Amino acid sequence: MRLQGIHHLTAITADGPRNAEFYGGVLGLRLVKKTVNFDDPHAYHLYYGDATGAPGTTLTFFEYPGARLGRAGEGMVTRVDWSVPSTAALDWWERELVGRAITERTATHLDLWDHEGLLTRLVPVADADQQPHAGAPHVPAAMALRRMIGVVAQSRDPERSGATLERLGFRRSGDAWQTGTGIRSATYALEPSDGEVAITGAGTTHHVAWASLDQDHPGWLARAEQAGVQATPIVDRDYFQSIYFREPSGVLFEVATDGPGFAIDESPDRLGLSLRLPRQHEHLRPLLEQKLRPIPDPWEPYR
Repeated sequence: MRLQGIHHLTAITADGPRNAEFYGGVLGLRLVKKTVNFDDPHAYHLYYGDATGAPGTTLTFFEYPGARLGRAGEGMVTRVDWSVPSTAALDWWERELVGRAITERTATHLDLWDHEGLLTRLVPVADADQQPHAGAPHVPAAMALRRMIGVVAQSRDPERSGATLERLGFRRSGDAWQTGTGIRSATYALEPSDGEVAITGAGTTHHVAWASLDQDHPGWLARAEQAGVQATPIVDRDYFQSIYFREPSGVLFEVATDGPGFAIDESPDRLGLSLRLPRQHEHLRPLLEQKLRPIPDPWEPYR
């Protein structure tokens, strides 16, 4: 029983429409689900990914309008790494992002910060061009983002966290820990804390979710107990089943199933175009449709 790389990463934004414009309209990810935070239904939960929102491609945001900017720091994921097909893709994105994001280029990667300060790293990966992508009309296929291949977090005691990670089945790989195989491989790297306490807010991450095969999921409750972490019961998130716990550095982990996926309540060609609500919050629809700001299809201007 092993985790299958990253399932999704969830962050926080203060401006859902602008967030959609950046991650859908600039980076070319598909808005695959427009719903609400199941635990706080007055807040949007926006999901971006490849054409289907496959595990490993799904970047999500809770929207809290007007939220102050947060500060990345100890006990928080501070960077997410995405694969792209080539160094030529880095060149293309560096030009494409002029005036639209802060960027920093090296020979091996391109770092970019969105308008709220969330850090993304683009890394060329061999054979990434063979992997599915979102299919945005304004991003050439050879340049498109493919999969999340790793995250970086800050820790005061990386070795203590590492011991727990290894009990969860992660494999030590240099200065990071790895899980999954092939295209579903991903790393979790821990940097020593710089002493700055993390402040949750816009432009910071909320949690990282690791993928579990559906049939393995009940077993992760026992595995978490054996690893010495206190996990929640299995929680139904409609599109997947989830278990939550914190690793010793304080980073919130989720273990999420592959299925049933985002097409259970929308047809695949209509993903993300309408507000979908979990059954327990459907009675709030009139209120939420009045309160939540409309978020248009971010690809519409490019069609």
